Amino acid sequence: MQSVLDNPSKFLDVDKLKAEKELLDSKISINLQRIEKKRSESSQSIELDFLENVLTEIKKLIDSANSSIREHNKMVSNLAQEKSDLTEQIWKYLLENEIKDDLATYKSKRDGLEKAIVSITKQITNKKSAKRTKENEIKKLEKDTTSIQPTINGINDLLKSFGFNSFFLAKSENERFYKIQRPDGTDAKETLSEGEKSFITFLYFYHLLKGSEYESGMTTDRVVVFDDPVSSLDSDILFVVCSLIKGLFDEVRNNNGHIKQIFVLTHNVYFHKEVTFNPKRSGQALNEETFWTVRKSSQLSKIKKHDTNPIKTSYELLWLEVKNADRSNLTIQNILRRILENYFKILGSIEPDTICDFFEGKDKLICKSLFSWVNDGSHFVHDDLYISLDELMISNYLRVFSDIFIKTGHEAHYNMMMGEAFCQSLNI
Repeated sequence: MQSVLDNPSKFLDVDKLKAEKELLDSKISINLQRIEKKRSESSQSIELDFLENVLTEIKKLIDSANSSIREHNKMVSNLAQEKSDLTEQIWKYLLENEIKDDLATYKSKRDGLEKAIVSITKQITNKKSAKRTKENEIKKLEKDTTSIQPTINGINDLLKSFGFNSFFLAKSENERFYKIQRPDGTDAKETLSEGEKSFITFLYFYHLLKGSEYESGMTTDRVVVFDDPVSSLDSDILFVVCSLIKGLFDEVRNNNGHIKQIFVLTHNVYFHKEVTFNPKRSGQALNEETFWTVRKSSQLSKIKKHDTNPIKTSYELLWLEVKNADRSNLTIQNILRRILENYFKILGSIEPDTICDFFEGKDKLICKSLFSWVNDGSHFVHDDLYISLDELMISNYLRVFSDIFIKTGHEAHYNMMMGEAFCQSLNI
């Protein structure tokens, strides 16, 4: 007991244990004195004080301290759960005592707001439904008044969606014919360019192809022929026409609508490239498409079918050489230079120094050497440039070439031109 008191645990009631020890010492001392008296007077009867009660109290104090120590050790060994339990208890205390009234007030206000939101949402839904009903009534009245208003609305929506605000369609005074107006209300008939005339004609034809939900609309299946639709069109309108025609391709593929087959005839190689581009095509023509060329010889026209797209631009051919596993190491640098020149300097107008800043160390030197060829021109003779044309050097140049597109945010173009299979083989 003295050893325990000399090094007491923080879980032990030291004061109480000291008092019990003093009581025990006192009883033992008294009992010893009585025993000594018995020895001197053996005939005398003596009675010793019982120690059981005080020893029981001492044992209770020590057992209580040991129990507290075990609980503490258990808590330390399971600290994460104890922290979680404590957090739950604190929140429970806060919720049930400290902020109970605030929560009740918040819940009341929240319930009121939620009811208001439900009510307003229902009103909005009803108003939208009423609006759609009125719009349908307006369209029906327009149809009863004249059959050209749906066409005017459709063409004007197309013009607006592609950002053409310089002219639009309207009903003429006769209300049976169309007229083309400028935003200020003036007649645009005499001031339209050839490209604008071709474009508005194409949109009218496109609108008829789309059909109509009205009884007056065309609802029969049809085969469509586009015969050189981009004649006299500038590049902006050419892209719009390509986009609309490719949208029709998708409808035919998905069997949506009444168009069952489309023929596109053109002399324009650039238009052909844009309208036939399909990332799903890996060389061979897809099942739903065919490619044909018509050539005149000896006053006869000959038509030839091709298994793949017969029209390739020089830019595509450069990329094909990069993809070719049997590429020539003597010409690969010039091919990479021409691609960078076409894409970044001519089309993108991006400064080479800005691109080279994305690289460091040896890769930066390789990048600068590529763009130094661009700056010198395709026919410049490098008298002081000596490069070892081994496979490792070519591999480094191809890697930096791909990184140029990735670091400048043009990775999609690189992946498109190199093809998904090639990029996957390089883990790009």
